[in-house]
Formats: sequence, C-alpha cells, structure tokens
Amino acid sequence: MKLVRFGAKGREKPGLIDASGCLRDLSGHIADIGWKELSSAGQKNLRSLNPASLPLVRGKPRFGVPFTGISKIVGIGLNYRAHAKEAKMPIPLEPVVFMKATTCISGPNDPIQQPIGSSKLDWEVELGIVIGRETRQVSEIKALNHVAGYCVFHDVSERAFQLERGGQWDKGKSCDSFGPIGPWLVTRDEVKNPQELRLWLDVNGERMQDSSTADMIFSCAEIVSYVSRFMTLLPGDVICTGTPQGVGMGRGRFLKIGDQIRLGVDGLGEQVQTIVPARLPR
Repeated sequence: MKLVRFGAKGREKPGLIDASGCLRDLSGHIADIGWKELSSAGQKNLRSLNPASLPLVRGKPRFGVPFTGISKIVGIGLNYRAHAKEAKMPIPLEPVVFMKATTCISGPNDPIQQPIGSSKLDWEVELGIVIGRETRQVSEIKALNHVAGYCVFHDVSERAFQLERGGQWDKGKSCDSFGPIGPWLVTRDEVKNPQELRLWLDVNGERMQDSSTADMIFSCAEIVSYVSRFMTLLPGDVICTGTPQGVGMGRGRFLKIGDQIRLGVDGLGEQVQTIVPARLPR
C-alpha cells in the first residue's frame, strides 16, 4: 500500500494511492494514519478494503507527512561509500548516529526555509525507514520485521551550522523545514529489497545525486538493529539512512533563495521544494 495524508497543514486527511495512481480518501474508515494503522494488524485491516470503493479525491491537494506519531528522527551519517570518499572521511567502522528535532518535519512539497545566518544550505536525498512496532535490542535477522514501510526523506542540512559552529551535528540538521517526508509511506511488503533502490536529486533541473542503496555501508537491517541497542524505537519513528555522493558540500555549491529541488526514490515517489527565506519570529 501507498499511504498518504492530504490537505491543508494541520487538517490533513488519511488516504491511499490506488493501483492506477489515483488518490483515494480513507477518512470514512480511519481518523488518521498513526501507531495503530502502522502496526501489522492495522495494515491488515486497511488491505481488506477495496480501493475502488473509496471516494476518489479530485484535483491536486497538498500532501502532508504521510503518517503521524513521530517521536524521533534518527539520522545515519556517512553511510554511502562514495559519499564518504567525496567528504574525504574514512569509512565508518560503526554507524554514525545523530538526531533531527521533530520540529523540522514538513510535507514533501512544502518550501524549505533558509535559516537566518545560513551560508551553506545543502541537499541530501535519503531512504527513510519507518518503524511499525516497539523495537529494542532487535537482531539483524529480525530487524526488518519491525519496519512498517519506507519513504523518501530529504535530510536538508546547513553545513556551516553543522561543522563550523562547534558541538554536535544536530544544530545543522534541525532547523524548521529541514525534514520533508513523503509523499507516501510504502508498506514493507511492496519493497522487495531496500538495498536495491535508486535515489536521485536535481537542483534547478541539473542532476546532482544519482545512486543506489546498494552503495550503503550499513544495510537497513543493520541500521535498525544497531540503533535499537541504544534507544527504544517506537511506531512512527523515522531513521534516515544516509545520502549518496553529489551533495553541495562535495561540489562546493550551496542552495540559495529561489532554487528548486526535485528528488525521489524509485517506487517511493518524488518531492519538489523551493528555497524561501526563513519566517521571522512574531
């Protein structure tokens, strides 16, 4: 299934994308897409519905984050061999883990705000893993059984904040709008092998990133297992699994106001964002 939430920000309704690519309204059957719906039982109930019986949504409504209940976003850094090489950093012996604040979350096509004082705004297309059940100390063999599905994740980063201001990476990862998610959550059963997905990103129509999750240093199963040793993962939690080569930092080029970014992961949909100035506090 391809699960979505659509409508104005804060008033999203649950839906799904049918086999023909049409948006169907699920609000007559569920109030939202959260912990219950992400569980195995919840997904089974949704699969019992005939998509053709659901109301067809006309027009092109805004897509929001396709699920709720995100208690944390866990980032994995330097997880592609070619990206580690372009960053001139050694291949990690263990996954590099950082956190993104949940206040950075935004819809897949919402604008990206360039923060006040930003000089090195960067792009990072990533595969997102969405957790479907409470997970701690899970083995690598069983790790993917704890996954609800996968999504496109844009790990927007401000490199000067991240690398030149001291402390941890988080301050360059957590600004408002730095976590676009979606457009869909594709359930685990529809992703045959998460290590065989092409992912790509364009800036103003120019291809910047084009790679495959086959280049990951640590696989999705390894990542879920590893992270679960250090924290409890809850339904709705997101692990963004790292980005391939071609980021602005490696190219010596960064985003500016008015730039348009288009990115996607095969089978998981596409995002489009425009860079706008950050909103000043009231």
